[in-house]
Amino acid sequence: MQLMPLVCFPLQSSERKKPMVKPQVELIDNFLIVWNPTVGSLLFKSGYFGKPIGISKPKIPEFDVPLILDLMEGLFLAQNNKVEIIQGPNKRKVGLVKLRNKAKKLYDCFDEKYVVYKDLKNRGLIVTPGIKFGCDFAVYKYGPGIEHAPYMISVKPEEDGITATEIVKAGRLATTVRKRFILAIPDLESGNVKYLIFKWFKA
Repeated sequence: MQLMPLVCFPLQSSERKKPMVKPQVELIDNFLIVWNPTVGSLLFKSGYFGKPIGISKPKIPEFDVPLILDLMEGLFLAQNNKVEIIQGPNKRKVGLVKLRNKAKKLYDCFDEKYVVYKDLKNRGLIVTPGIKFGCDFAVYKYGPGIEHAPYMISVKPEEDGITATEIVKAGRLATTVRKRFILAIPDLESGNVKYLIFKWFKA
């Protein structure tokens, strides 16, 4: 019996594994827009990122409108290679340094807040702006619409300290909206965060 040589045929172009194309997000002023509703729905579904335009409380994770991300969310997604930030008619790529510098002009103590945001997201928690509660972040275990945010988080640089009056005010607010008040103290060098949880007892 004659043995035939083994021939390896190259994969056709359609059979080769295509490189993953990151979704493009457009930077406009101080916001990031995901124009493709399918991509926006996937980002929202993956971690409640952003807000669909014109829908304050989405009942389902799929929608047919663009998604707006804030700069902190966009930086987190870009750092984790989930999206590509572009700007202008030429779709020029926006680097992480430029995006961070823009965010630092918009947010007070951005670096400290971003360290806390990133730590919470890496723990698998849902993080949304907490401005309506008078804090930096509202944090969920399962997500908005599924539960009320159980935690209010205020970020404090370690060198700033906090007064007894600030603690009492925050505690009263947290009790009013039935949430747990947490003080987050980030370490910029290590990226670690200390969390101080206040529990109120009735005398």
